[in-house]
Amino acid sequence: MNDITAEVRDIIVFHLGVPEAKITHDARFKDDLGADSLDLVEIVMTCEERFDLEIPTKAAVTLATVGDVVRYIETRQAEPAAPAKSVAVRRPRLSFG
Repeated sequence: MNDITAEVRDIIVFHLGVPEAKITHDARFKDDLGADSLDLVEIVMTCEERFDLEIPTKAAVTLATVGDVVRYIETRQAEPAAPAKSVAVRRPRLSFG
């Protein structure tokens, strides 16, 4: 089990209170783990915080299994970091004389 899987498992145990043995890669949040929509929102928000990433709603609704969440996080972490946005600073034009 890799670190991401272990941390996602810990997040699920915290929010759902299910035994670790029930949390498999193929476990479905609603059918197997008894999560409701509010539980899923809390799990997604905690994953966003823990892994310092944003999971857009469009992506979140596709995450049906524990493995889906782990794969999503692994994929996002493998992406190159976005370049920092540069901010143009306008300086006032000075005229002498």
